[in-house]
Amino acid sequence: MTTPEEHPQAAAPADDAQATDGHVLAGAPDAFGRLWNPHRMAYVSRGQEQVTDEHTCPFCAAPEREDESSLLLHRGRTCFVILNLYPYNAGHLLICPYRHVPMYTDITAEETAEMATLTQTAMIALERTAAPAGFNLGMNQGMVGGAGIAAHLHQHVVPRWGGDGNFLPIIAQTKNMTQTLGQTWRQLHDVWDEAATEFADRQTRNATGVATTAEDGPRHDDRRRQAPGDRR
Repeated sequence: MTTPEEHPQAAAPADDAQATDGHVLAGAPDAFGRLWNPHRMAYVSRGQEQVTDEHTCPFCAAPEREDESSLLLHRGRTCFVILNLYPYNAGHLLICPYRHVPMYTDITAEETAEMATLTQTAMIALERTAAPAGFNLGMNQGMVGGAGIAAHLHQHVVPRWGGDGNFLPIIAQTKNMTQTLGQTWRQLHDVWDEAATEFADRQTRNATGVATTAEDGPRHDDRRRQAPGDRR
Protein backbone atom coordinates (compact mmCIF):
# COMPACT_ATOMS: atom_id res chain seq x y z
CA MET A 1 0.00 0.00 0.00
CA THR A 2 1.37 3.39 -0.96
CA THR A 3 1.09 6.56 1.04
CA PRO A 4 0.38 10.17 -0.04
CA GLU A 5 4.00 10.97 0.75
CA GLU A 6 5.26 8.36 -1.75
CA HIS A 7 2.80 9.48 -4.44
CA PRO A 8 1.73 13.14 -3.91
CA GLN A 9 -0.61 13.00 -6.91
CA ALA A 10 -2.76 10.54 -4.98
CA ALA A 11 -3.40 13.15 -2.32
CA ALA A 12 -4.28 16.09 -4.60
CA PRO A 13 -5.51 16.68 -8.17
CA ALA A 14 -2.74 16.37 -10.73
CA ASP A 15 -1.33 19.59 -12.17
CA ASP A 16 -0.39 20.04 -15.81
CA ALA A 17 3.15 18.75 -15.37
CA GLN A 18 1.96 15.54 -13.76
CA ALA A 19 -0.92 14.97 -16.17
CA THR A 20 0.97 15.42 -19.46
CA ASP A 21 3.96 13.77 -21.08
CA GLY A 22 5.85 17.00 -21.56
CA HIS A 23 4.73 17.53 -25.16
CA VAL A 24 4.00 21.22 -25.72
CA LEU A 25 1.40 22.41 -28.28
CA ALA A 26 1.74 25.72 -30.08
CA GLY A 27 -0.29 28.66 -28.81
CA ALA A 28 -0.42 31.13 -25.98
CA PRO A 29 -3.23 31.52 -23.44
CA ASP A 30 -5.44 34.57 -23.77
CA ALA A 31 -8.58 36.07 -22.21
CA PHE A 32 -11.05 34.43 -24.61
CA GLY A 33 -13.19 31.38 -23.97
CA ARG A 34 -13.95 28.90 -26.73
CA LEU A 35 -17.38 27.53 -27.59
CA TRP A 36 -16.71 24.46 -29.74
CA ASN A 37 -19.35 23.62 -32.37
CA PRO A 38 -17.81 20.90 -34.54
CA HIS A 39 -21.23 19.83 -35.84
CA ARG A 40 -21.39 23.04 -37.88
CA MET A 41 -18.41 21.96 -40.00
CA ALA A 42 -20.66 19.71 -42.10
CA TYR A 43 -22.38 22.89 -43.31
CA VAL A 44 -19.54 25.41 -43.15
CA SER A 45 -16.99 23.26 -44.99
CA ARG A 46 -19.06 23.12 -48.18
CA GLY A 47 -21.28 26.20 -47.84
CA GLN A 48 -23.71 26.92 -50.66
CA GLU A 49 -22.11 24.27 -52.89
CA GLN A 50 -23.55 21.46 -50.77
CA VAL A 51 -27.06 22.20 -52.12
CA THR A 52 -27.03 21.42 -55.82
CA ASP A 53 -30.66 20.34 -56.31
CA GLU A 54 -33.69 19.08 -54.39
CA HIS A 55 -31.89 15.80 -53.64
CA THR A 56 -29.21 17.58 -51.58
CA CYS A 57 -31.45 20.28 -50.08
CA PRO A 58 -32.21 20.05 -46.33
CA PHE A 59 -35.50 21.92 -46.83
CA CYS A 60 -36.61 19.30 -49.35
CA ALA A 61 -35.46 16.44 -47.11
CA ALA A 62 -37.18 17.64 -43.92
CA PRO A 63 -40.80 16.91 -44.99
CA GLU A 64 -39.74 13.37 -45.91
CA ARG A 65 -38.79 12.63 -42.30
CA GLU A 66 -40.65 12.46 -39.00
CA ASP A 67 -41.68 15.89 -37.69
CA GLU A 68 -39.87 16.06 -34.36
CA SER A 69 -36.58 14.61 -35.58
CA SER A 70 -36.47 17.11 -38.45
CA LEU A 71 -37.76 19.99 -36.25
CA LEU A 72 -40.71 20.41 -38.64
CA LEU A 73 -43.40 22.28 -36.75
CA HIS A 74 -46.36 22.40 -39.15
CA ARG A 75 -47.26 20.98 -42.57
CA GLY A 76 -49.51 23.18 -44.69
CA ARG A 77 -50.91 22.57 -48.14
CA THR A 78 -48.12 24.31 -50.09
CA CYS A 79 -45.70 25.44 -47.35
CA PHE A 80 -44.35 24.20 -44.03
CA VAL A 81 -42.84 25.65 -40.85
CA ILE A 82 -39.52 24.42 -39.47
CA LEU A 83 -37.12 25.51 -36.73
CA ASN A 84 -33.83 27.01 -37.85
CA LEU A 85 -31.03 24.62 -36.93
CA TYR A 86 -28.74 27.64 -36.37
CA PRO A 87 -31.11 30.13 -34.68
CA TYR A 88 -30.41 33.79 -34.08
CA ASN A 89 -32.71 33.56 -31.06
CA ALA A 90 -34.64 30.73 -29.44
CA GLY A 91 -37.80 30.25 -31.49
CA HIS A 92 -36.24 31.30 -34.81
CA LEU A 93 -38.59 29.77 -37.42
CA LEU A 94 -38.45 29.34 -41.19
CA ILE A 95 -41.46 29.27 -43.52
CA CYS A 96 -40.69 27.30 -46.69
CA PRO A 97 -42.57 26.20 -49.80
CA TYR A 98 -42.38 22.48 -50.51
CA ARG A 99 -41.24 23.27 -54.04
CA HIS A 100 -37.51 23.73 -54.54
CA VAL A 101 -37.48 27.31 -55.87
CA PRO A 102 -35.00 30.07 -55.01
CA MET A 103 -36.81 33.39 -55.38
CA TYR A 104 -39.92 35.00 -53.93
CA THR A 105 -41.03 35.76 -57.48
CA ASP A 106 -40.97 32.02 -58.27
CA ILE A 107 -43.86 31.04 -56.00
CA THR A 108 -47.54 30.95 -56.91
CA ALA A 109 -50.33 33.10 -55.50
CA GLU A 110 -51.45 30.15 -53.38
CA GLU A 111 -47.97 29.62 -51.97
CA THR A 112 -47.60 33.34 -51.31
CA ALA A 113 -50.90 33.46 -49.41
CA GLU A 114 -50.09 30.40 -47.31
CA MET A 115 -46.60 31.67 -46.52
CA ALA A 116 -48.20 34.87 -45.18
CA THR A 117 -50.76 32.89 -43.16
CA LEU A 118 -48.12 30.63 -41.62
CA THR A 119 -45.90 33.61 -40.84
CA GLN A 120 -48.69 35.30 -38.89
CA THR A 121 -49.63 32.04 -37.15
CA ALA A 122 -45.99 31.52 -36.19
CA MET A 123 -45.92 34.97 -34.62
CA ILE A 124 -49.02 34.17 -32.55
CA ALA A 125 -47.54 30.84 -31.44
CA LEU A 126 -44.36 32.60 -30.33
CA GLU A 127 -46.41 35.24 -28.52
CA ARG A 128 -48.09 32.44 -26.56
CA THR A 129 -44.89 30.58 -25.63
CA ALA A 130 -42.23 33.27 -25.29
CA ALA A 131 -43.88 36.72 -25.15
CA PRO A 132 -41.33 38.45 -27.42
CA ALA A 133 -41.22 42.24 -27.51
CA GLY A 134 -41.00 42.25 -31.30
CA PHE A 135 -40.06 40.29 -34.41
CA ASN A 136 -37.73 40.35 -37.39
CA LEU A 137 -39.36 39.04 -40.57
CA GLY A 138 -37.56 38.71 -43.85
CA MET A 139 -36.06 36.81 -46.76
CA ASN A 140 -32.48 36.85 -47.97
CA GLN A 141 -32.57 36.41 -51.74
CA GLY A 142 -29.52 34.92 -53.44
CA MET A 143 -26.04 34.32 -52.09
CA VAL A 144 -25.11 38.01 -52.34
CA GLY A 145 -28.30 38.80 -50.43
CA GLY A 146 -27.07 36.72 -47.50
CA ALA A 147 -29.16 33.57 -47.96
CA GLY A 148 -27.67 30.61 -46.10
CA ILE A 149 -29.31 28.20 -48.55
CA ALA A 150 -30.08 30.32 -51.59
CA ALA A 151 -31.47 27.49 -53.70
CA HIS A 152 -34.64 27.03 -51.61
CA LEU A 153 -36.76 30.02 -50.64
CA HIS A 154 -37.41 30.50 -46.92
CA GLN A 155 -38.78 33.31 -44.78
CA HIS A 156 -37.31 34.02 -41.34
CA VAL A 157 -39.47 34.68 -38.28
CA VAL A 158 -37.16 35.79 -35.45
CA PRO A 159 -38.57 36.70 -32.02
CA ARG A 160 -36.81 39.60 -30.32
CA TRP A 161 -36.47 40.81 -26.74
CA GLY A 162 -34.89 43.89 -25.24
CA GLY A 163 -31.21 43.20 -24.59
CA ASP A 164 -30.92 40.14 -26.85
CA GLY A 165 -28.30 42.02 -28.89
CA ASN A 166 -25.84 42.22 -25.99
CA PHE A 167 -22.04 42.03 -26.04
CA LEU A 168 -21.87 38.27 -26.72
CA PRO A 169 -22.95 38.33 -30.39
CA ILE A 170 -21.29 41.69 -31.01
CA ILE A 171 -17.88 41.01 -29.50
CA ALA A 172 -17.70 37.22 -29.19
CA GLN A 173 -19.91 36.34 -32.19
CA THR A 174 -21.74 33.90 -29.93
CA LYS A 175 -25.46 33.61 -29.20
CA ASN A 176 -26.67 32.43 -25.81
CA MET A 177 -29.56 30.02 -26.43
CA THR A 178 -31.97 29.80 -23.48
CA GLN A 179 -33.39 26.39 -24.40
CA THR A 180 -32.67 23.43 -26.65
CA LEU A 181 -34.20 23.07 -30.11
CA GLY A 182 -36.18 20.09 -28.86
CA GLN A 183 -37.71 22.12 -26.04
CA THR A 184 -38.59 24.94 -28.41
CA TRP A 185 -40.19 22.51 -30.89
CA ARG A 186 -42.31 20.88 -28.18
CA GLN A 187 -43.57 24.20 -26.78
CA LEU A 188 -44.52 25.57 -30.20
CA HIS A 189 -45.98 22.26 -31.37
CA ASP A 190 -48.26 22.14 -28.34
CA VAL A 191 -49.76 25.59 -29.03
CA TRP A 192 -49.80 25.60 -32.84
CA ASP A 193 -53.46 24.58 -33.22
CA GLU A 194 -54.52 27.22 -30.69
CA ALA A 195 -52.45 29.81 -32.55
CA ALA A 196 -54.13 28.84 -35.85
CA THR A 197 -57.56 29.27 -34.25
CA GLU A 198 -56.57 32.66 -32.87
CA PHE A 199 -55.26 33.68 -36.28
CA ALA A 200 -58.65 32.86 -37.82
CA ASP A 201 -60.43 34.84 -35.11
CA ARG A 202 -58.16 37.84 -35.66
CA GLN A 203 -58.83 37.67 -39.39
CA THR A 204 -62.56 37.83 -38.75
CA ARG A 205 -62.18 40.82 -36.44
CA ASN A 206 -59.81 42.55 -38.86
CA ALA A 207 -62.22 42.02 -41.75
CA THR A 208 -65.03 43.52 -39.67
CA GLY A 209 -62.87 46.52 -38.88
CA VAL A 210 -62.01 47.04 -42.55
CA ALA A 211 -65.68 46.86 -43.53
CA THR A 212 -66.63 49.37 -40.84
CA THR A 213 -63.89 51.76 -41.96
CA ALA A 214 -65.06 51.51 -45.56
CA GLU A 215 -68.63 52.34 -44.56
CA ASP A 216 -67.46 55.37 -42.55
CA GLY A 217 -65.53 56.78 -45.48
CA PRO A 218 -61.83 57.59 -45.86
CA ARG A 219 -59.79 57.89 -42.69
CA HIS A 220 -58.01 61.13 -41.88
CA ASP A 221 -54.72 59.69 -43.15
CA ASP A 222 -56.38 58.60 -46.40
CA ARG A 223 -57.71 62.11 -46.97
CA ARG A 224 -54.26 63.55 -46.41
CA ARG A 225 -52.84 61.26 -49.09
CA GLN A 226 -55.33 62.45 -51.71
CA ALA A 227 -54.12 64.91 -54.31
CA PRO A 228 -55.05 68.54 -53.51
CA GLY A 229 -57.37 68.74 -56.51
CA ASP A 230 -59.29 65.65 -55.33
CA ARG A 231 -60.09 66.98 -51.87
CA ARG A 232 -63.67 68.08 -51.19
